[in-house]
Amino acid sequence: MESTSVRNLPVTQASGTPLPGDDRARPDCAVSVSDWLAALPQLAAIFSYENDEIDFRQGNARFVTVFRSNPQHSNPSDRVTKEWRERAIGFIQSGRDSESFELRRDGKLGPEYFMCTLGRLPAAEGHPEYYLFTAIDRTSERTIEKNLRRELLSDGLTALPNRTGFGEDIDDRLANGTWPDNAQFGIIAIDLSRFSRVNESLGPMAGDELLITVAKRLKSSLRQGDVLARIGGNDFAVFARLNNGLSDALHIVQRIKEALSSPIRLSDLQIRVDCAIGCALSLNLDDDPDDVVRKAQAAVKIAKRSGKVEIYRNGVLKEAQRRFSIESRLREALAQGGLTLAYQPLIHLQTGEITGFEALARWNDEELGNVSPVEFIAVAEESGLITPLGRWAAYEAAQALSRWDAKFGQALPVGVNVNLSPIQMARDDVASMFEEALRYSGIAGNRLTAEVTESAIIADPDKARKLLVALKGLQMPIAMDDFGTGFSNLASLHSLPIDILKIDRSFVSTMLEDHDKAVIVRTILSLAESLNLKVTAEGIETQALAHALQQMGCWQGQGYHFARPMAENDAFDYWRARWNFETV
Repeated sequence: MESTSVRNLPVTQASGTPLPGDDRARPDCAVSVSDWLAALPQLAAIFSYENDEIDFRQGNARFVTVFRSNPQHSNPSDRVTKEWRERAIGFIQSGRDSESFELRRDGKLGPEYFMCTLGRLPAAEGHPEYYLFTAIDRTSERTIEKNLRRELLSDGLTALPNRTGFGEDIDDRLANGTWPDNAQFGIIAIDLSRFSRVNESLGPMAGDELLITVAKRLKSSLRQGDVLARIGGNDFAVFARLNNGLSDALHIVQRIKEALSSPIRLSDLQIRVDCAIGCALSLNLDDDPDDVVRKAQAAVKIAKRSGKVEIYRNGVLKEAQRRFSIESRLREALAQGGLTLAYQPLIHLQTGEITGFEALARWNDEELGNVSPVEFIAVAEESGLITPLGRWAAYEAAQALSRWDAKFGQALPVGVNVNLSPIQMARDDVASMFEEALRYSGIAGNRLTAEVTESAIIADPDKARKLLVALKGLQMPIAMDDFGTGFSNLASLHSLPIDILKIDRSFVSTMLEDHDKAVIVRTILSLAESLNLKVTAEGIETQALAHALQQMGCWQGQGYHFARPMAENDAFDYWRARWNFETV
């Protein structure tokens, strides 16, 4: 009804003089301004602005309780009063119809937050303009937001900042700290070694207890102003202010190593904590902290391999970024069939006939170009992609034999060698993989040779022995690849079901110029003969090498002298041409 509009609400000044729009004399006026303000669920008041002064005319009980009865806000110079007054005057002078802003004040129980709105009331001619102020208490919402934000920025287990919180802490210290001239900062990344073994053997609760204890020790080793964060499952990082550059960083590293030197008691066990540590230093305070953190993480990866504290070098991050790109693209290539197998012939050195091919993975990516197998296989082993890569290679090699047989009309008198990674041997059911590959392709087991490295056998002899026995159960020949580069006990070879030794190219390629290497090759050939093993020589690049190995009695060879690795169809044509020539 008409009496509920602001214009028609009876508003009374403190002096009792009616404000513009006071229609108390009208019989249809049912609601007074005070009643209307009291009915509002939020803090509300009406004020005027004359002679550069703000005068509150009426306010509801909520407004009076919060904004007028608190002694902290009775002083006009009070921060909140000053801020509100500046906001109000700015709004009045702007000519806008309304404006909203947030106001923070110190209450009895801590900070309070209000969402405030200013609005203009219709003015009566000849009277000053009046304004409506409302405020909604957002303190509880802000408290919830603050708690949620704290949870998002901190690690629930150790109460340290997490990766996101670490970044915000660094930004805050760089922006608000007092830094001397030529100051720089450093990031120290810490990776706990063998942490997964604690989880596996003692359970996740023991793992959590270990992390909490490590966090406490690390924190106790730091200086005032350093920031410790847990940025991953078993990864910690330290932001350190460096007034003396690398020497400060190394001093902190030493304190960290000392803090973790004594064993940690978990249940009835004493656990020694080993860690890999990598450092990265900023060039100046303008460096991107996230970039420095990534550099430290790249350095700690190298430290895990070297066993030493590593300082980031230029180029390491680019290498890490390339490895990440290779991993991402390789994952996609495996899913979409982006890899191929190339086949390098294996030549019988006494007769010149092709006895088989070695299957070698090749990858030409549309973004990365031709990626070296040395590079992408290393990334596959590091990332765990070696298992699907190895399975694909085994299935594809068996299928290639099946397709060659179909082209020829009968089984070809050749086989294919498939390389096994030590990582795949440790993680995958290799025997089952080869059984499936043989069954799906319909070829005999004696046509698929498994090449295992000497290092894979040394790593876990018992497991390797069981695997080799299982492969022999499939009638598969076994070749020991890169023989001579490891540290195996040669006398134990007779106990392993191995059929072929492959002499590493590092011995073969220069044996004509290096007497010692020639002696090594002769020794391997003699050992193989005494153990009734066949020998394949890798890296035959010249006719002279091929002839020398033939004279030594070597059974088989491969290398660029005979042929480079080739595509599946080219490999079949190469065999067919040699076979036709030999049978003429």
